[in-house]
Amino acid sequence: MARTKFTFEKRQRELAKKQKKEEKAARRAEAKQGKDDTEQPLDGEDQGVNDGDADLQTAEVETDPGDEAPR
Repeated sequence: MARTKFTFEKRQRELAKKQKKEEKAARRAEAKQGKDDTEQPLDGEDQGVNDGDADLQTAEVETDPGDEAPR
């Protein structure tokens, strides 16, 4: 009577499951990374804040130490 190699077959199934799981995780990570790269800030969300800061810095640089800034 011939016996099957149950443990070998089980190990092969487990390895196949593990490989499939790793491939799926890699696809998800790649999709998430692609999504993050393509996201654009909404109009006026961050750009308006940064532009305002740049204007303030420019105004500070242009004033002379002896001149008083209008209040």
